[in-house]
Amino acid sequence: MSERETLEVDVLVVGGGPAGLAAAYHLRKLNKDVSIAVIEKGKEIGAHIISGAVMDPRGINELMPDWKEKGAPIEKPVEEDHVLFLTKRRKFGLPIVPPPLQNHGNYIISLNKFTRWFGQQVEQSGVDLFAGFAGAELLIEGDNVVGVRTGDKGIDKQGNHKSNFEPGIDIRAKITILAEGSRGSLTKQLVRKFKLDQDRNPQVYAVGVKEVWDVPKEKKTGGRVIHTMGWPLRTEEFGGGFIYNMSDGRVSIGFVIGLDYLDPRLDPHQRFQEFKTHPYIRSILEDGTLFSYGAKTIPEGGYWAQPQYYFNGGLIIGDSAGFLNSMRLKGIHLAFKTGMLAAEAVSDALASNDFSANKLKRFEELVEKSWVKQELWKVRNFHQGFEHGFFLGMVHTGLQMVTGGRGLRNRYQNVPGHRRMERLKQYYDGNLPPPAEPAYDRKLTFDKLTDVYNSGTDHDEDQPCHLVVLQPDICYPRCTQEYGNPCQAFCPAAVYEMTEAGKDSLRLQINASNCVHCKTCDIMDPYEIINWVTPEGGGGPGYELL
Repeated sequence: MSERETLEVDVLVVGGGPAGLAAAYHLRKLNKDVSIAVIEKGKEIGAHIISGAVMDPRGINELMPDWKEKGAPIEKPVEEDHVLFLTKRRKFGLPIVPPPLQNHGNYIISLNKFTRWFGQQVEQSGVDLFAGFAGAELLIEGDNVVGVRTGDKGIDKQGNHKSNFEPGIDIRAKITILAEGSRGSLTKQLVRKFKLDQDRNPQVYAVGVKEVWDVPKEKKTGGRVIHTMGWPLRTEEFGGGFIYNMSDGRVSIGFVIGLDYLDPRLDPHQRFQEFKTHPYIRSILEDGTLFSYGAKTIPEGGYWAQPQYYFNGGLIIGDSAGFLNSMRLKGIHLAFKTGMLAAEAVSDALASNDFSANKLKRFEELVEKSWVKQELWKVRNFHQGFEHGFFLGMVHTGLQMVTGGRGLRNRYQNVPGHRRMERLKQYYDGNLPPPAEPAYDRKLTFDKLTDVYNSGTDHDEDQPCHLVVLQPDICYPRCTQEYGNPCQAFCPAAVYEMTEAGKDSLRLQINASNCVHCKTCDIMDPYEIINWVTPEGGGGPGYELL
């Protein structure tokens, strides 16, 4: 049996996205002698990165003032802003673009491509990057995090060692920075174990489903940004669409839905496909072809939902800590900035050889004094204001904008999104219609499996399932009767499927190899029995231009 290796570093960063890479890059600038390692579960840096994306350059300007001169990939500077309210057949443009959605001075980018480039800059600075290594388990001694164990490789479905078995590595670090993105699996473990969310609002999420299209006729269109409200959402649901023109005639199009909806049959992927059939949206994509697909969750709970993001032996940054402005639909600039501030707090801790929570609280102090706090404070109640529907939410938004984020009171409360989902009988008032069977033309609209194919997703199928259903007996008949097995609807990758299991019986089949790592299932399951854990390192989506 292979021995488990141990690697010792000064600082370990878990996650090779913008926040984690920014922390590593800035720390290297502050201290040339400290040993820094970044582990990333994707097969390469950027493979799992997806966003809209319109980037506010404030964060990258501070981190790397010469980023443009160094060749950072930009699709287009924003030249046009449009906000539309849609009905099924018509569109109504807002005469004035609301300030949070004004993007003059921002840039349309592929965050996936940008992160690949940024990873090269980080590696050239002397940071060790290890792609294809998933952080599987925190190393904890007493109340201190002392590193991370990476996942084993070469284990079959039954848990037996295959001929290529390699045990994970124990990476021991003085300080561990968790930058796993939305609903990080290690972050979730940590927050629960040390109750870092005590006295906080529960985090609430949205899921974004996105495609990139090749549309030759759009090559001459400038940096156009379109955001939509209304159809195909109902007034009880939170979300909207986006269309961003990229370079070379490519169009980034997506749809975001709050994971706090009521209807157990709501299918975010299906709503996105429906969105594309609107006459105006159809006209943009006309004569185009689908290039790539992906999905991700977005932490939208705001300032009040952030966990304590410092602890004995480490920090939580970026999306993992909820640093996102949901009113502006932006988090990339906050990822860069919180990475920088984390690096400064870590540098101080290393200099004093003190890695306690009391010392690392310096990170929170830096955040509270920075523009990060100023920005998040102004939108601290935004998503919560929509708990009772679109129109009341717009009233709350208006009040918050004129009261510096306060609205009717300083802190709006909320409940976890999965708890808002109603049972079938309750939602449909006993008049349950037959399940919808949408038709896809495979030219404009696509089924989930076709979209997953275009995500580049690849897993070794002979490995333990990384979607752990803690109580499988709940799936049938209880969940079938109460909610209609909503996992089949909310998953944007056709991972969950109820199949026949003999006469008058069903069983849950998990198509884990389809998983695009969005973690919607871990968030939205009404029973909280789906636990998303990292699969074998290197597996998952292989995103391009997303």
